[in-house]
Amino acid sequence: MNRTIISVKNLVKNYGDFQAVKGISFDVQEGEIFGLLGPNGAGKSTTLEIIETLREKTSGEVIVDAFNLDKQPNEIKKIIGVQLQSSGYYPGLNLVELMQLFAGLYNKNIDPMTLLDSVNLRDKAKNKYKELSGGQKQRFSIATTLINTPKIIFLDEPTTGLDPQARRNLWDLIIEIRNRGTTVIITTHYMDEAEVLCDRVAIIDSGKIISLASPDQLIDDLLASGFERTKQVKLANLEDVFINLTGKHLREE
Repeated sequence: MNRTIISVKNLVKNYGDFQAVKGISFDVQEGEIFGLLGPNGAGKSTTLEIIETLREKTSGEVIVDAFNLDKQPNEIKKIIGVQLQSSGYYPGLNLVELMQLFAGLYNKNIDPMTLLDSVNLRDKAKNKYKELSGGQKQRFSIATTLINTPKIIFLDEPTTGLDPQARRNLWDLIIEIRNRGTTVIITTHYMDEAEVLCDRVAIIDSGKIISLASPDQLIDDLLASGFERTKQVKLANLEDVFINLTGKHLREE
């Protein structure tokens, strides 16, 4: 049985009179891929930003790898990796220089090429971030989360806007990172992505968790309620056709 690495209890976040997060509780187990799913404005990003120490909570308790958010936020920062948005990268630096810059912020000595190898970007080492394709940018963004050898990484909609090959390639990378022992917390609007990647998902709406289980269990529960699709489900979908016809290898600029 894996131990609990993140524990959230009765978490509340208010913005004036508006309650964005309404007393939610959940645990994340060490070594799992945990998905936080919900429509825009549901409260999932706020919840993650609180756990990441980026946003203050109104009330509740957050424990990350035995560190209490209220008392030891700096200890939490040392063991997590957070995916940066594109605005966080200096345009004049190449990938190696960017990796060295971020390593300096963490006070870490790294081999940039080893990290770039881990996300299949060695051949782009001298390129600037703006010169990368969408899939390459996302892979580099994930590489930056690994600089401090974190126990937990947070990925916010990592495959948005990617073509099918790049999306499947990123799925493989996320699974590989988890298989190395890192716990992964992910948000996504793609339910097929959550179904493939996540060991468990929490579905959040209007600031409350309305369901939490494995994707298989949630689907089984829906079917047990009498739900039926109006169209017969096939054993493949159009994305499978596309990948089969065009190949799984990346087509990168």
